[in-house]
Amino acid sequence: MPFSNLLICIYHNFTRNITVNHRRIFTNQRRYLTLSHNLYHGEYEWQDPKSEDEVVNITFIKKDGEKIKVRGKVGDNVLYLAHRYDIPMEGACEASLACTTCHVYVDNEHLDKLNPPEEKEDDLLDLAPFLKENSRLGCQIILTKDMEGLVLELPKATRNFYVDGHTPKPH
Repeated sequence: MPFSNLLICIYHNFTRNITVNHRRIFTNQRRYLTLSHNLYHGEYEWQDPKSEDEVVNITFIKKDGEKIKVRGKVGDNVLYLAHRYDIPMEGACEASLACTTCHVYVDNEHLDKLNPPEEKEDDLLDLAPFLKENSRLGCQIILTKDMEGLVLELPKATRNFYVDGHTPKPH
């Protein structure tokens, strides 16, 4: 069930007059809830670059050692870019910085070109299995032009919110 419909159902239980077809839902206490349109997480990453100037070529190394080269673009989120190219990077929290399932190892050449991790990312990385000095969360890496040639390696395992072996599909 989409989140907005869930809100409507929950909200409906507490109000008598509710209109689903309108974006604003008025309650009998004259308070309202504003619903947003469906969010398409990673929609930007599914678009091809508009020019060669914004192309950023990166390489993912899967758990089995297979190297997959992808053409990203400036502004792409690495987690969603991995989903576009069927790289098995889970991203269970959908980039809300609440898990470590998009854990990656960044090649040393590009590690200093990334923005420094926020405190919350550092705290989460402490929970990641197989932590290394070059560990980062893929959802926090936004491509820039100076990341051309970036190599990201997936760890052998992550802490998964799902049953072992399940690979969620982006929605």
